[in-house]
Parts: sequence; C-alpha cells; structure tokens
Amino acid sequence: MTEKYLEGQVAIVTGGMRGIGLGIARRLHERGAKIAIWDRETPAWGEAAKGFSPEVIVKTDVSDVRSVEKAFNETMHRFGRVDILVNNAGINGPVLPAWDYPVEDWEKVIAIDLNGVFFCSRSVLAHMRARKSGRIINVASIAGKEGVPGISAYSAAKGGVIAFTKALAKELALDGVLVNCIAPALVETGLFAEMTPEHIAAMRAKIPMGRLLQIEEVANMVSWIAGPECTFTTGFAFDLTGGRATY
Repeated sequence: MTEKYLEGQVAIVTGGMRGIGLGIARRLHERGAKIAIWDRETPAWGEAAKGFSPEVIVKTDVSDVRSVEKAFNETMHRFGRVDILVNNAGINGPVLPAWDYPVEDWEKVIAIDLNGVFFCSRSVLAHMRARKSGRIINVASIAGKEGVPGISAYSAAKGGVIAFTKALAKELALDGVLVNCIAPALVETGLFAEMTPEHIAAMRAKIPMGRLLQIEEVANMVSWIAGPECTFTTGFAFDLTGGRATY
C-alpha cells in the first residue's frame, strides 16, 4: 500500500500533461496530493491511459508572467492553498553549434526553461512565505552542470536554474520554504523528437550505468524531496545521472 504522506497537500506541476511532468504528477497524486497541472497544451485528459486525474488543469504559458499569475489565481481559487511547486515545463531546442544557433530559438529556450522557473516560483512565494511552509522543486539537468555541446541554450538555461535554486533557497532559509532541484541525465521522453540520433547516442554513452534514466525514477526522487523526510536540505541539486555526475 502506497504511503499517503502528502495527504491534503496541493501540488502544482508545470508541463504535467506528458513525459516527466506527467510521471511526477502521477506519483505525487499516489502519495495523496491534490494535483494542479499547468501546461501550454491541454488536450482532453485520458484517465485510463494516464492512471489518474488531476483536480484541475490550467492552460498556462510559463514564459508569460501574466499567464502564470492567472494560473496561480485560478489554482488558489480552486484550493485555497499551494504546498508544492514542481517547475518541470521545458524544451530542448535545436541541436546546433552556437555559431549556427538561431537567436529566436535561443530566446525561446531561455524564456521557457529559465524565465518560466522564475515566474512560477515568484507567483507562489508570497503565499508560501505567509504560511511559513512550502516546497519548490525545479527540474534542471546535468547539462546545467557540465555544459553539453550542441545544446548551449539548454545548458545555459539549466545552469541558470541550478544557480537560481541556490540563491532562492538562501533567501527563504528562515521562511519554512525549501527549494531544491534535480539534475537528471537523459530521459526517454517526447523531447527525443528535438534531438538527433547522434546526440542521443552521445548522451547515453556518458552514463556509466549504460542505460537511460526512467521517468519513474525521476518521479520517486521528486516525491521524496517533497515529502516529510526531507527537512534539512535546501539549495541542493539532486543528481540522477547513473554515475555521470562528478560534483
């Protein structure tokens, strides 16, 4: 029987309609949380295929601060509280050397992957600080630590997410709000469509365990960080890299 250690809590998961975000939302729901999904695309929800139903789905563009504020207000109207924010929404962008990288693609990756984390975090901070309670978990990447050739915008954005996580955690250290991030290696998701086969093979080859990270493994880590046993860790990047990470 799954322990319901998040019973009664409300969790926002951005980009929760598919992939890693869907896996995280499902796991938090299994642990008892009420789920609000914020996503740019909100097709009909198939409960049979996805294994659960969120309490609310809000069409949200995380790169647009007004859209984020609207989503937060809708979520608060529905639940009256927010306990957990998982900033998962993101894109990979094209795989190209920096000298060929289109400016519009650079701006789009930064807007979604980095600015979106700031906008969504900012939206919940007054509420969490007033309650002296909350968890913010940002989905970064090992690319943000190492820098990966061909995906300079993604690497830069995820490096920014790690640095923002550390800065925000220190700002909130006395407010009862813990802020951490995860730094996964390659996970087989819909983002594969944005990558070349050569890039995928190169990323797999860097993992000493010789396999790709599974969505369920990401979801389990996030669930633990959000739960009651994680109480004295803030500003940390939890690696999920199969031995790839060296710091």
